[in-house]
Amino acid sequence: MLVFVFGYWLAVIIRRHFSLTIKRVSALYLWHAVFSFVYLFYVLNWGGDAIGYYRMSFSPDLEFGLGTLGVRLLTSFFTQGLGFSFAGTFLVFQMFGFIGLVAFDASLREVTYDKSRNIKLLATLIVFLPSVSFWSSSIGKDALSFMAMGLALWAALNLKRRILLMVFAILVMLFVRPHIAGMMVIGLSGSFVLQRKVSFGQRLFFGIAAFVAAAVLVPLGLNYAGISDGASGADVMEYIEGRQGQNLSGGSSLDISGMSPPMQLFTYLFRPLPFEAHSLFALAASVDNIILLSLFIMGGRAILTKRLPSHLSTHNRMFLWIYSLLAWAILAMTTANLGIAMRQKWMFTPMLIFLLISVIGKPRRVTASGTSHPVACSAPVKHGRVTKI
Repeated sequence: MLVFVFGYWLAVIIRRHFSLTIKRVSALYLWHAVFSFVYLFYVLNWGGDAIGYYRMSFSPDLEFGLGTLGVRLLTSFFTQGLGFSFAGTFLVFQMFGFIGLVAFDASLREVTYDKSRNIKLLATLIVFLPSVSFWSSSIGKDALSFMAMGLALWAALNLKRRILLMVFAILVMLFVRPHIAGMMVIGLSGSFVLQRKVSFGQRLFFGIAAFVAAAVLVPLGLNYAGISDGASGADVMEYIEGRQGQNLSGGSSLDISGMSPPMQLFTYLFRPLPFEAHSLFALAASVDNIILLSLFIMGGRAILTKRLPSHLSTHNRMFLWIYSLLAWAILAMTTANLGIAMRQKWMFTPMLIFLLISVIGKPRRVTASGTSHPVACSAPVKHGRVTKI
């Protein structure tokens, strides 16, 4: 109970950094905490990685490492160090995922502040999708990686002021999934080099810094993923083909090795569909997937037919596009188990959602009479404006 209350106190404090009201942050915290208890009930009855992390955290010879070793060591701080129970430790990791959820919500609210009520409601519906909160509310890597993704998204909206937050997000992702951190650095490097609005001096400085970081992190990520130094292209393809054949046990598994790349991308992000659901959890995930698919259709059409609103130019959209598309492609080629895909896709899908929902609908303005009308474009606004939905 004390952990739950402390988490809410923390939520009230950080809400100011994301310009959220007490009502909004309270709803997000309670919603996310509910799914933490649902996940806790699930693993106690059917098992899960969370139990393994908790048990291994009591080992006397834990050592520092990235990925699984790092999460075990972090968990031990709360179990051995602070004496938290299984449920208490669950709530701690729930806080990590909650921070990512708050950052995701704040990003969508900023980009939809001048949109119609229906677009705002769509953004809220997406934030409150069960899959978003369920997978990020348990002991394990997913809560931390979701937090890193959410903070990176929020930092990208004003990178000049939030560069330290971006660095922190990458370090957190490096701690749990080094290969994904390498993709984030690649995206950041590409954004500095390819954006025309960045001056040559800034482009050169940040580009060199990002490429140096990439030179360190990408090999580290490849080693973590199981690809040794000096691996050739054939070695990488062999690794990908091997990954496609792994984790093929269980009802959520699907052999993707014979699929075309477009079908692999579709399968990873949008399946299972409702008619493919084999359980209650799969059915809930399929409903989420239908909503995501509809958003991608609307957003894709808007990208092809509309001009990008001028007030979005302050966002580092290039980083979001490069990272999310790169992560989508690589994970889709190396994941055969849809159960794993349903968890891991939330390391980049919120960024794609942000990019798509930002171009849907027309900006609106409020007249002196209090009525709103669509406008061709909107003026730049101060970041972090609070809008009630």
